[in-house]
Amino acid sequence: MKGKDLLSISDLTQGDIYSLISDAIDSRDDGWVSTLDGKVLALLFEKPSLRHRTAFEVAMRQAGGHCIYLSPAEVGLGQRESVPDVARVLSRYVDCVALRTFSHATLCTFAEYAGVPVINALDDLEHPCQALADLMTIKEKKGDLEGCTLAFVGDGNNVAHSLLLACALTGINFRIASPPGYSVEKETLAKGREYAKSAGGEIILTEDPRAAVTGADIVYTDVWTSMGQEAETEVRKKAFAGFQVNSELLALAREDAIFMHDLPAHRGEEVTDDVMDGLQSVVFDQAENKKHVIRMLLIQMLGGLGIAQGYHGR
Repeated sequence: MKGKDLLSISDLTQGDIYSLISDAIDSRDDGWVSTLDGKVLALLFEKPSLRHRTAFEVAMRQAGGHCIYLSPAEVGLGQRESVPDVARVLSRYVDCVALRTFSHATLCTFAEYAGVPVINALDDLEHPCQALADLMTIKEKKGDLEGCTLAFVGDGNNVAHSLLLACALTGINFRIASPPGYSVEKETLAKGREYAKSAGGEIILTEDPRAAVTGADIVYTDVWTSMGQEAETEVRKKAFAGFQVNSELLALAREDAIFMHDLPAHRGEEVTDDVMDGLQSVVFDQAENKKHVIRMLLIQMLGGLGIAQGYHGR
């Protein structure tokens, strides 16, 4: 992966994903290393973040590199200065840029003009680093990825898109239950189905949460209203009534099923407290794993050999 961009989870092969999460698991307890000594990562964020900003900063520093954060007010991406110009300038200063933006088109334009690797830290279409942390968590909790069944209950948003593609690439059966008009977009679905054919999994869309969850190994949900959709809050609450993950719905999954949520959670809306805080919940392990998988991602993208080569194949 050295020198490559990560704009979509589909920029990775099945082998890339397995190598990345395996190495992340193997290296999670190693503490600080000097692999990325002298490297600088810029975090260019148009949207606020608790987990991803912290995960990127800590991961980069634990790998021996340095990190700088650029807020929306400091840059004014596409307003104060054009996206191509910002990309060209930052490429002269840093070794990698993690961009968190409202638009996938902005991300693609930035990557086109950047002379350094660009990582999608979230846009309106995908959230690939989240999906990698999710797969790492599933691998740790379930042992295998291939053959597992994941039920996603909720909005066909950026998290669902990357998760659908990640599951399809790794042989996880993916079911998604969404209200009419809120399912995943067609292009992502078509791409996912092609991946699923090769990896031996299946993708099922339904409007019935119970049908999606029944017999599943993993039950996953996300907020009904994402950042930038606040004006739709009341409309979405009505549309998603009946799509809450509560103890009754979770009971339809396998007895050893785990519950996942990418956070932040709107407790009492898409999920109840007893599920979030229950014995089946792995949401905080999932949040921690962002740091571990992002650290290995940065090492593989910027470090080349060193620690990444040492862990590969264990």
